[in-house]
Amino acid sequence: MHFEYTEEHLAVRDAARDFAKSELLSGVIERDTEARFPYEQIKMMGELGFMGMMVDPKYNGGGMDTISYVIAMEEISKIDASASVSMSVNNSLVCWGLEKYGSEAQKEKYLKKLATGEVIGAFCLSEPEAGSDATSQKTTAEKSGDHYILNGTKNWITNGNTASVYLVIAQTNPEKGHKGISAFIVEKEWEGFVIGKKEDKLGIRGSDTHSLMFSDVKVPAENMIGEEGFGFRFAMETLNGGRIGIAAQALGIASGAYELALAYSKERKAFGKPISQHQAIQFKLADMATQIEAARLLVYKSAWLKDQGKDYSDASAMAKLYASEVAMNVTVEAIQVHGGYGYVKEYHVERLMRDAKITQIYEGTSEIQKIVISRSILS
Repeated sequence: MHFEYTEEHLAVRDAARDFAKSELLSGVIERDTEARFPYEQIKMMGELGFMGMMVDPKYNGGGMDTISYVIAMEEISKIDASASVSMSVNNSLVCWGLEKYGSEAQKEKYLKKLATGEVIGAFCLSEPEAGSDATSQKTTAEKSGDHYILNGTKNWITNGNTASVYLVIAQTNPEKGHKGISAFIVEKEWEGFVIGKKEDKLGIRGSDTHSLMFSDVKVPAENMIGEEGFGFRFAMETLNGGRIGIAAQALGIASGAYELALAYSKERKAFGKPISQHQAIQFKLADMATQIEAARLLVYKSAWLKDQGKDYSDASAMAKLYASEVAMNVTVEAIQVHGGYGYVKEYHVERLMRDAKITQIYEGTSEIQKIVISRSILS
């Protein structure tokens, strides 16, 4: 086993780190306060290749491995988790799903623009009554000649208003249950597609989270991904990869908070010496560093398995479960290390704590990850 970065990995890390510090850090507090989407920064991320990192170069992607992707996700998430979640959805869910299962015509029409960040994508699975229970889709798509008529509502959609291309999961044969679920590519400007209100969230406030409504939206039959009934499998396999991205995001949030706490502990003095020289603080820092390193190994393992073409569903669930818990633990402790200053926005750690919480919820709650893991180990 090799625990070393390649030269390409180091180059990706340095590029992502430099971009995060030079372009994302400035204004991140204001974007959080105002719940403002980082439009210009996301555009730049596309130009730098961060929005289609794993896509084949023939579709304008970076052709990189998943390890490179999670390295970049960690660095971006250290500074701005709102930017990294848009990056995650575009890479892990939309681009990967289209490249893996889309037709050649769909890749030419949509994937090439998504991979460069010219347009942004959204993945539409969750509904008011079907979040973690993906089998209970109420959104329907009825065949009508050479179109499908789409009706329903989707909730908690990242890039909800910013996206131009939406992968929508809908029920085409209700009598077949989850085997009657299909997947479609929907364009923003189509008649009957309405963007709902933007959610006022606890964390990742800069991300663009909306509900979406479809009222008799005509979707061309050629915009179905795969065949009728393939949608549930498509969603589940896509989410397996999505968990790797969210695990990397959680890892980055934890790493960012830890680095801030470490630096602050060397500057802040109490009882005549830096607080880093007090054993109580040293113990906190040691625990934080150990948890982050363990989370990083789980994230890298799941990414490596994916790159090797091996089954990574269990590994991605473990990585997402553990890394999200570490993100919460470390950000809380980072605030504790900062003391009263940790409660103040300008020190960033309170924002990272608020951002950390969502990593335990989206791409399946912690309880869902435990179900995935337990089914595997019990079988």
